[in-house]
Amino acid sequence: MNTNPIFLKIKSIMESIYFKILLLIAVAMISFFPLGNYASSVETHATTISSLDDKKQTVMELAGASTATSAAISLLPGDFGTPIADKLADLSGYFLFILGALYLEKYLVTITGYIAFKILIPIACGLLALFLLVFKKSEMLKILAIKLIAFSILIYAIIPVSVKISDMINATYQDSIEQTIDTAKDTTAAIDSEEASDDSSSDKTSSSDSSDSNKDGNFFSNLFNSASDKVSDTVDTVTNAVSTSAEDLENMLSNFIDAIAILIVTSCLIPVGVLIFFVWIIKIMLNFNIKKD
Repeated sequence: MNTNPIFLKIKSIMESIYFKILLLIAVAMISFFPLGNYASSVETHATTISSLDDKKQTVMELAGASTATSAAISLLPGDFGTPIADKLADLSGYFLFILGALYLEKYLVTITGYIAFKILIPIACGLLALFLLVFKKSEMLKILAIKLIAFSILIYAIIPVSVKISDMINATYQDSIEQTIDTAKDTTAAIDSEEASDDSSSDKTSSSDSSDSNKDGNFFSNLFNSASDKVSDTVDTVTNAVSTSAEDLENMLSNFIDAIAILIVTSCLIPVGVLIFFVWIIKIMLNFNIKKD
């Protein structure tokens, strides 16, 4: 045992209540000013915010592609594409929900740093000071303060950690999501092109029929033949569309649903899972039951 007078003097000072209170005040000040400013700064979380912006852009592209494809499919002849168009239109609600979750995470990533280091940790230091000065016999304030500090770290870390895990999952499925967007755009362009081609062909046929009727003088006969040809062409178009496009449209709808499932997992379920995991860890480390004297 060290009997040096200087060492004993320093030890007695460090064990005094006033030194501990000054130390708590210093911790509260450090937490409020440098750490609080750092944790609530946008520049500190630039990587996390950039990742959330990329996800937001992906969701908006998926929403736009599904809406455009739904509108294009509804223009196809016949009713075979109507159920798929309706399903694609219904997906907008899911995209809106995911977009709201991403915006919430983006704003909370800086707000939680402010709450944790500028509010909760200074309050915890105040509770520990009260425990040392007034309620020394009761452990409730001490345990509550420790839990408050742990909770502060939890809420600050939850979004960056969940975004990091989400990025790992997105790295695996990002190609399939981009392929879904490209396929939807190609399908919409093909349908629009087909509609424009049909309209142009119809105009040319009408012009040709009018010219032939003027030349031959047999207007009613040509009109009847033209109507018969149009009916036949319409039947052929619907038949070809059903045989060549129905399966592709169903696959595209399935790809949209898969993309939504991935985004819900990465944007909504993973943050909740990280929160539950952190709470479980804190319960194990702190023995979450508060014991009263």
